[in-house]
Amino acid sequence: MSDEHVTAAEHEAATPLRVVVYSDDRTTREQVRLALGRRIAADLPPVHVVEVATARALLDVMDAGGVAVGVLDGEASPAGGIGMARQLKDEVQQCPPLLVLVARQQDAWLATWSHAEAALAYPLDPVRLPEVVADLVRTGRTSAPSAGASRS
Repeated sequence: MSDEHVTAAEHEAATPLRVVVYSDDRTTREQVRLALGRRIAADLPPVHVVEVATARALLDVMDAGGVAVGVLDGEASPAGGIGMARQLKDEVQQCPPLLVLVARQQDAWLATWSHAEAALAYPLDPVRLPEVVADLVRTGRTSAPSAGASRS
C-alpha cells in the first residue's frame, strides 16, 4: 500500500500519543515515564513522553499543541501541578485532559478546583497510572477536536 492511500485513522493510529509529564523532581518524572511504558493500552498508539520541569516549559509545550494528556505533579515547586492545571484549563483553548498527582488521596478534591479530569495519590501505582491515562486519552479523543491548543 502506498503512503498516499493511508487513511486518517491509520495515520492517527501510527502517530504516538504525546503525554506531557510536569514535575520539578526528576525522580517523579522518571517514575511516571516508566509506569506509562511504551504503550498504555492495546487499543491506543505508542506513547511519547515529554518531560518538563518548569511552569514555563509546560506552558510552551501546551501552547505548541498535539498533547494527548498532561500528568502534573501537585507537589511541584515553585508552581504546583494543581495551580498549573487550573491555569491551563483557564488559558489553553481545547486543553487536553489533565491528571494531577497529589500527596494524599484526601487531596483529590483539589482536582475538582483545578478542573483536572482525574487525580491519583502518591505513591504511584504502576498499574493504575496507565489505566487512568488511557481513559483520559479515550475521553479526550471523543470529546475534543484534533486541532492544536493555544492560550487565549
